[in-house]
Amino acid sequence: MTYDLVIGDRAYSSWSLRGWLLFDAFGIPVKTHSARLYTEELPALLKDYFPARTAPTMRTPEGSVVPETIAIAEELATRHPEAGLWPQDPHARAAARGLAAEMHAGFSALRNHCPMNLRVSYTDCQPPEAVLADIARLDVLWSWARETTGSTTPWLCGAYSAADAFFAPVATRIATYNLPVSPQMMLYVNAHLSHPSFRRWRAMGQIDGADQDFYRRDYPRRDWPGPVPLPARAVDCADTVNQACPYSGKPVTHALELYGRRFGFCNAFCRDKTLADAEAWPKFMALYHSDGDRTGAHASAVHLFPNIPGEARPSRLRALRAQRRDTRLARNALIFIAAPTGWRTT
Repeated sequence: MTYDLVIGDRAYSSWSLRGWLLFDAFGIPVKTHSARLYTEELPALLKDYFPARTAPTMRTPEGSVVPETIAIAEELATRHPEAGLWPQDPHARAAARGLAAEMHAGFSALRNHCPMNLRVSYTDCQPPEAVLADIARLDVLWSWARETTGSTTPWLCGAYSAADAFFAPVATRIATYNLPVSPQMMLYVNAHLSHPSFRRWRAMGQIDGADQDFYRRDYPRRDWPGPVPLPARAVDCADTVNQACPYSGKPVTHALELYGRRFGFCNAFCRDKTLADAEAWPKFMALYHSDGDRTGAHASAVHLFPNIPGEARPSRLRALRAQRRDTRLARNALIFIAAPTGWRTT
C-alpha cells in the first residue's frame, strides 16, 4: 500500500504544492487525488477523509487521516527518518522547524495580495507596504537560517529540507509578481524554480484544468523567469521511436515531436506534462537520450538535414543539439542575474 494525498489545482494551490513536495522531493511514493478549488469537487472528495476539510490531506497506508501540511511533514519525518525531511544536525533541525512553523502561520499580506499562480508572470505589480514588510521579514529569516546553520548549499539549512518545501510557494510568488527582493533572496528563489520536483509540479499545473478567474490579474505580463523548456510540440502518433509510454509502460496513443523525433505516451496528460517541461521528467529524458534508439536518431537527422549527405548527418545533428542546449543554458543562466528590483532578463 502507499500514501494517498488530496490536492487542489496544481497551478494555484500553494498548500497542495507544499504537501506534494514533502513526498516527491524526498522520494516517498504517493498517489494523488485532485479536486478543483472553489467547486463542490473538494468537499465531495474529502468525504472519504473525515474529519479533514482542506487540501492537502494525507491518508497513511494504515488509513490514518492527516490534514494540515505541517502535520504531514512531521508524520512523514517520523515514519521515514532516512528521507531527510528535517536536518540531522540538532541545531539545523530546530532552525528548520521554526522556519516552517512561521511560514505555516504567517505572511498573510503576501498570501492575500499575491496568490500563487504558476501559469503567468507579471511586471509592475506595485506591492503595498504590508507585502513589502513580509518580504523584509523573509529576507531576515532566510539570511539568519544560512548564517546560523552554516549552509553552503542553495538551501536554508544545508540539504533541501521540509523548511525549503514550505517556502517554495513563496518563491513562486516572488517569480510570478516580480517582487522586489535582495540578490541573495533571488538566488534562493532561482534554486526553487530549477528544483526538479518543483518543475514537475509546475509542468502538470500548466495543463491541469482551466484557468481560475480568481487568480487573474491585469498587470503586464512577461515570460516565466525559470528554466526554458525544450521546444517540443504535439503531433500525431505515427512513427514514434517508442511503443510503450515511458511513465506507465502502456501502449502509446499520443505523441510529441522534439528535434525531429517523435515520442509516444499512453494519454494526453502524460504527453502534455512532458510538452510543458520535458527535462523535468527523468523517465522521458532517459528515453530521449537512449543510445539504443538508432532509428529515432537517424530519423531526426534526415528530417532536419535532408540535403546533407547521410554520413555527415549525425555530426551535424550532434552539433545542432549542442548549440540549442548551449542557447537554453545561456537563457536559463539569466535567471541567476539578480538586482534589488528583480530579474534582469535583457
